[in-house]
Amino acid sequence: MKKILFFSIMSFFFTSAAWATEPLTLTEALATAAKNHPQIEEAVANLAATEARLGQSKANYWPQINLAADWNKGDSFLTALGGIKKTEVATTSVVLRQNLYDFGRTAGASAAALGAKAAAEEGVSVSRQDVAFRVKAAWYLVLAAERQVEASRKTVMAREGLARQAGEFFRHGIRSRVEVARSEASLFAGKSLLIRAKNNRDLARLELANAMGLNSLADRSLAEPEAHTDHPVPETLTSLREEALRNRNELKRLASLKDAASGSLRSARSGYLPTLSGTASYGEAAQSLLPEGQVWALGVNLSLPVFSGFATQEQVREADAAIHSVNAQQKNLQLQVAREVESAWLGISEAQARLTASSKEAEAAQESQRLSLERYQEGLGTMVEALDAQAQSLNAETAQIQAGYDQKIARARLDRALSRP
Repeated sequence: MKKILFFSIMSFFFTSAAWATEPLTLTEALATAAKNHPQIEEAVANLAATEARLGQSKANYWPQINLAADWNKGDSFLTALGGIKKTEVATTSVVLRQNLYDFGRTAGASAAALGAKAAAEEGVSVSRQDVAFRVKAAWYLVLAAERQVEASRKTVMAREGLARQAGEFFRHGIRSRVEVARSEASLFAGKSLLIRAKNNRDLARLELANAMGLNSLADRSLAEPEAHTDHPVPETLTSLREEALRNRNELKRLASLKDAASGSLRSARSGYLPTLSGTASYGEAAQSLLPEGQVWALGVNLSLPVFSGFATQEQVREADAAIHSVNAQQKNLQLQVAREVESAWLGISEAQARLTASSKEAEAAQESQRLSLERYQEGLGTMVEALDAQAQSLNAETAQIQAGYDQKIARARLDRALSRP
């Protein structure tokens, strides 16, 4: 039994360790961010607050019920007796008040709260999309940084071989000491570039962890995303702009805010009109100690505001200005959305062109590096030629890596501009 328990525990730990070293997929990173990122939590909390305010705005549709109790004692002038007499009265009652008609006050407030709730719902979608784009951008940045580390590591290995070859030539009197020093300087420069590349990779991993709502990624590596996850890019911008203007959650949010402002305007204008309400009460009353007898009352109340210190007028002005402000925001955001779509679309095309050119350049640079190293090993080439070929090869590979992931980030930026899930 102890052996079975021991092997079960060991199996559990080995399984956990194996899971911890599994490559992190982009789908898992997005799901983790959607669950943990505080920006989304804040948006969800704001939505809950607007739902509560919507419930508050509808409270006036329901009857208001209160329990009231009163006791007083003193000298009172009684008209029927024509004199002052000591009195002591105690009452307890249930009071019901129902708003009958307020000419749009409650309806306007409810419409404003409903618009605010709809805007908060769109705000949650916006936060999710912002976080998802940040995760994707950080994801591709990490992958690019890791490939840059590998390219820098290959360059260091090549320069180490060149430095050894220069040392051999110097020991045999074929080359001068200057070439040895030059090769060693180039080697240390390559190691410095490798250190910088590793630092950039670590910073990119930290950015990805923060985008996921985590402190770190620990030792988990990243899995390359599948190529088929990319959406095809149309050749024209017209359909993209139409899709963005139709689906962009920020525009939907502003439309909801405009509905909320219209509700506030309707509620403010009803301040010029009367309110009609009904009341009912039932309870017990006695001269001193309860109970002595039952009391009840029914009533209708009509209240017409005459002068409120210009408060209603200013509330109408404020609501009207809010509508104009939202209209201006909508126009500005439509221009911004069109610019974002076109910028992302052009970025994809530009990155694709750079990727094609840099791929050819990288192939040529690698071949040039191979030939220059062979020439130097045979004693035909120079150290300057070999070092220039290595630097050119590293720059070309860096440009190829950057162009490839710039294209992926541009696609992610286009998806964000279109509010695609």
